[in-house]
Amino acid sequence: MTSTKRHLDEMQQRVAEGPLPSGSADRGLTEMKQHLIVDGASKVLFEKGFRKTSIRDIAAACGMSMGQLYHYISSKDDILYLMHRHSQEMWHQHLADAGFEQITDPVARLEHGLRITIKYLSENRELYKFMFTESKYLDRATLDRVLAMDDQNVVGFYRHLLSEIPGRSWEGREADLAANLVSFICVFLPMRGWNLHLRSAADVDEAAGFIVDFIFRGLGIDRGSATGEAS
Repeated sequence: MTSTKRHLDEMQQRVAEGPLPSGSADRGLTEMKQHLIVDGASKVLFEKGFRKTSIRDIAAACGMSMGQLYHYISSKDDILYLMHRHSQEMWHQHLADAGFEQITDPVARLEHGLRITIKYLSENRELYKFMFTESKYLDRATLDRVLAMDDQNVVGFYRHLLSEIPGRSWEGREADLAANLVSFICVFLPMRGWNLHLRSAADVDEAAGFIVDFIFRGLGIDRGSATGEAS
């Protein structure tokens, strides 16, 4: 097993085994219900925003009674936490489905991972824009959990990929800055892409290519003959 595959497996395991807010003793049933709650709640949350959406609104959007809803969550904060958690599960699955784990060259793996991620984030821009703009309303304890999960599973993903680039050695604060900057740049399209008029998949591909080039130049990584395509 390659170190990257092991790292991704560990990331997915952390997400899958992380604490769930409330629910029954049957973890599988709880996760299924909470996925349904996130799907239903997203529709009304995206429309009305976090602060203006009531628990009653969310229960109605999920087709549940208030009692049923409160069996699987204890507050709106739980739903936003679950949105972060489930988004990381979907991202990991997207990487796996795109053949990311099959790439052995570290430079090609970084390029391919960035392209996959940027396009995935753009395709789910409404979700990510909502999470980034509304997480400020979380209570301190839930926000700390979300930030820790992001540091481990998102920034940690880029720390790992960058650590494998030959001829480069980021350590300590520099490694954290590099990984955090890459993570931040990858969400550029969901956060700032509204004025880029990305009307087609080809437009997104072109924008993703520019962003990847920008990251590689900024980090001073020589791409050589790497294509970024899975073999």
